[in-house]
Amino acid sequence: MKETEILKQWIDESDNIVFFGGAGVSTESGIPDFRSVDGLYNQKYDYPPETILSHTFYRKKPEEFFRFYRDKMLCLDAKPNAAHMKLAEWEKMGKLKAIVTQNIDGLHQKAGSKKVLELHGSVLRNYCEHCGKFFDAEYILNSEGVPKCDECGGPVKPDVVLYEEGLDNNVISEAVRCISNADVLIIGGTSLVVYPAAGLIDYYNGKKLVLVNKTPTARDSQADLVVQGSIGRIFANL
Repeated sequence: MKETEILKQWIDESDNIVFFGGAGVSTESGIPDFRSVDGLYNQKYDYPPETILSHTFYRKKPEEFFRFYRDKMLCLDAKPNAAHMKLAEWEKMGKLKAIVTQNIDGLHQKAGSKKVLELHGSVLRNYCEHCGKFFDAEYILNSEGVPKCDECGGPVKPDVVLYEEGLDNNVISEAVRCISNADVLIIGGTSLVVYPAAGLIDYYNGKKLVLVNKTPTARDSQADLVVQGSIGRIFANL
C-alpha cells in the first residue's frame, strides 16, 4: 500500500486525530518561512530575523522591530490552502479533536477550524501593554513607528511569543492532553527542531505517528508512517 493510502485508511477509521503543524503548512499560502534566511533580509535589515524577533530587541529597538514585523510577519491577505481546509473539514466530521500549531497567522481559524492551540500566539491579537485594550492586526499594519494605544497612549504589543519569552502554560498543558490522548497524531510542515514545541510529540502514546513534510525530519525514524511531499497536495488527495 502506498503511504497516502495507509494515511487515508487511518483517518477513515479514527475519530480522535490531532494535527501538529509548523511553518510548512503556511508557506503554501505564500507566507514566508523566515528560518530559510534569504538575501532579502541581509540587504534590508542589519540583524538576522531571530535577533529582531527577540524580547530583548523588541525592548531595545522597538521601531526596527515593528519595521520588520509589518514587512514580514503581517501577511493579512494570505488565504488558507488545501491543508487548512481539509483539517477544518475533519473537525466538522468529528474526526479531528485539535490542531496544535507553531504558526501565528490565524489561517486555521480562517479555514473554519475551532479548536486551534496556538503555541506561539497570533498576529491577529494585539494588546496595549498599559491598559490591556485589544487591537486587531490592521491597527498595527496601519500605524507608524511603535503602535500606541488610542485610549491611554501605551505601547501596543503583538500577542506573539518572541524569542526569550515563555510559552503559555495553559496552551501547553491542553496540547499535551490532546496529544497524549490522540489515536492518530499527524505532524505536518515542521522539521521538529524548535523546542519546546517539538518536544510535545514525546507525549504521544499511540501507534499511528504520521510525519508529512517536504524534506526528512529529525524524527522520521520514530514515525509509524512518513509521507514526503507538499502537505497541501497530499491533504487535497485524502
